[in-house]
Amino acid sequence: MFFLYNINMLSSFAEASDQAPPKTVLNVEDNEENRRLVRRLLQFQGYNVLEAESAKQAMELLVSCIPDLILLDINMPDEDGYSLTVKLKMNPSLNKVPIVAITANALKGDRERTFQAGCDGYIEKPIDIEAFLDTMNRFIG
Repeated sequence: MFFLYNINMLSSFAEASDQAPPKTVLNVEDNEENRRLVRRLLQFQGYNVLEAESAKQAMELLVSCIPDLILLDINMPDEDGYSLTVKLKMNPSLNKVPIVAITANALKGDRERTFQAGCDGYIEKPIDIEAFLDTMNRFIG
């Protein structure tokens, strides 16, 4: 009986260890309500969520953690998302991390400007939940 119990424990452990750890997303957003919405959507999908209210906080976090994806508000008070994207893409330890802009900038040319800065994806505000989740799956599964 003791032996069977241990075998079952080991098989449960093996099954659990076969699962990939959850992906981590850094959400850089100065608006608290927008951070809360994105956090809930991501956590519901099983992602770990890191948050930064500013470009400066994001850079401080990225010293100790490299996320699987960065969601980046373009309009922030301390530094806009365009210049932060350029900095991140110039950093050898971060340049492979996908960056998806989340922005209310929906004028002609705004989407192209985000891609020229180095963003890998673009999500318009207000967020369409289905499109948001499709984008997450496309970049990090």
